[in-house]
Amino acid sequence: MSVTKMAWRNVWRNRRRTLVTVAAMTLALFVEIHHTSLIDGYMASMERNILDLELGDIQIMAQGYRDDPSIYERIEDPGALVAKLEKEGYAASSRLLGAGLAAGGDTSAGVSLRGVDPVKEATVSKVGRHVAVGKWLDPADPKGVVIGKKLARTLSARPGDEIVVLTQGADGSMANDLYRVRGILESIGDGVDRAGVYMLEPAFRELFVMPEGAHQIIVRKPAGADLVAATALARELAPGLDVESWREIMPTIASMLDSVKSIMGTIYVIIFAAVGIVILNAMLMAVFERVRELGVLKAIGVGPGGVLRLIVAESAIQTGLAVAAGCLMSIPSLWYLTTYGIDMGSLGGISIAGIAWDPVWRPVVSASTFVGPAIMLAVIVQLAVLYPALKAAAIRPVEAIHHQ
Repeated sequence: MSVTKMAWRNVWRNRRRTLVTVAAMTLALFVEIHHTSLIDGYMASMERNILDLELGDIQIMAQGYRDDPSIYERIEDPGALVAKLEKEGYAASSRLLGAGLAAGGDTSAGVSLRGVDPVKEATVSKVGRHVAVGKWLDPADPKGVVIGKKLARTLSARPGDEIVVLTQGADGSMANDLYRVRGILESIGDGVDRAGVYMLEPAFRELFVMPEGAHQIIVRKPAGADLVAATALARELAPGLDVESWREIMPTIASMLDSVKSIMGTIYVIIFAAVGIVILNAMLMAVFERVRELGVLKAIGVGPGGVLRLIVAESAIQTGLAVAAGCLMSIPSLWYLTTYGIDMGSLGGISIAGIAWDPVWRPVVSASTFVGPAIMLAVIVQLAVLYPALKAAAIRPVEAIHHQ
């Protein structure tokens, strides 16, 4: 009789113990599959919001602007640099940045003004798709602006309302103008939510009396390109300018995203170690219950290696059943979570290090979502069964036959 056939029969000799053992492994795998997919979804959402809504992959600024923002520190010919980047396969768009005071009704607030080209901006940012109320910027409405949600609440402003913006122009003059609120953004990040005002580039230049230059160029690398190599190439194309990747701009967030993976590995070990203890106990019981049988096997010529293979095969069968059951059970729940997500909106919006997180938490499902936990389970089970298997292989036939 083959080892596999004998192992299959042995597995079902004590159905209750087998079902409890398989159920424990299935539950652990089910939990880890969902944990993996949800954490991957969390990281993907965080990185997506960082890159798509705020930073881009790479930012280019005039030297010193990041440390001491000034309307006078500008990239002199942003159009030529954008053209060079686009020629290399990058998407790029320049932005104009300024500060001022906005008033609406009886209240006022400090604002961060951003002049953009809606067409170019759409190639590097998805902020235009995150308008909660109203509409995004339109060149047909030169005095239209889109503001952050908390700023709208502070100014009691809604689409169609007018706000006054007061600032200082690049020529030193006092600058002010009247603008109409076109839209209010969803939560983007603390900075944009509390003070962000997006306006058309021509309107910004007119307000600040700044006919040339730009303060920032947002760059998106080609899909699949290495960030370090892309940043190095951008530095070659922009000598004398400050070029940094998003990981250099926000090292805390980058480090946090990197550390999540190691934390996931630790949680794997903790959960599966508990399962390993269950497996160890179950297999030890199986060995002690069959001491005589194992002794007879060795007496008729089955060597220690054969007994070892038998015990390992029994655990492998149980692991296979658990993997199949855990994966099949996970499919409908993962489908539901990816379709509808977990609505975190009741928490009033989540912001981590100033970056807004999508209020609907959705998992990311891929082959690794299933493969990683399944491999970890198999490794832990095999390690757990090693001691009982070695103990069974070391049984002496004469002592085993007389075992009580």
